[in-house]
Amino acid sequence: MQQHKIVSREEWIAARKALMAGEKELTQAREALSRQRRELPWVKVDKDYVFDGPDGKVTLGDLFKGRPQLVVQHVMFAPEWDAACKSCSFWVDGFERMVPHLAARDTTMVAVSRAPLAKLEAFKQRMGWTFDWVSSGTNDFNYDYGVSFTQGQIDAGDAKYNYGTTPLYGPELPGISVFFRDDKGIVFHTYSTFARGLDMMNAAYHYLDLTPLGRHEEGLPYPMDWVRLRDQYQPAPVQASCCHS
Repeated sequence: MQQHKIVSREEWIAARKALMAGEKELTQAREALSRQRRELPWVKVDKDYVFDGPDGKVTLGDLFKGRPQLVVQHVMFAPEWDAACKSCSFWVDGFERMVPHLAARDTTMVAVSRAPLAKLEAFKQRMGWTFDWVSSGTNDFNYDYGVSFTQGQIDAGDAKYNYGTTPLYGPELPGISVFFRDDKGIVFHTYSTFARGLDMMNAAYHYLDLTPLGRHEEGLPYPMDWVRLRDQYQPAPVQASCCHS
């Protein structure tokens, strides 16, 4: 790690205030962008999607659980896999305990994957998760919302991830989609985000951004190469110091 400049408390406060000006600009820009997001037009959902859930078949409308808003975490878990994507699991660990808070704001959160329900339930138990997770393996939901692609689409060059702005790196990819259900029970698609658009939903990364080392992913084969399922991390070795040798 590069040696940082060491200054007096007064000099540090001056530098901190200068940085704060940029932070406030970013906050204001983010709030303006959030307003634009809320003003996006909606698309009516015409398909009758039916998912496999722990209590049987459920429709997209059922997933709202009586609330007007639904956030779907598209978790990469193909039918032939034995576990969910480690990076998606990194994100999911972060929202596990947020579900009741979202519900208090009229918003239901659910995970959706193509793997069969039995695999989802087994992995969910292994991870200690409690959120709702349903299988879309018998419908087109993942394909329609841009997170799963057929081999035919890939071979023909018709697989467009992140609205065609991000290179495709596999048939299963991550995303988040948002839906609204009106008083008549009509469901609308209001928003989806993919790739780096998911970054703001990862609290762990943003805590790391506050630290001197940051995410320190430089030099890795790819940015999240270090990520593991949370039951697969090995204890970090204790570095030698005056107190540990």
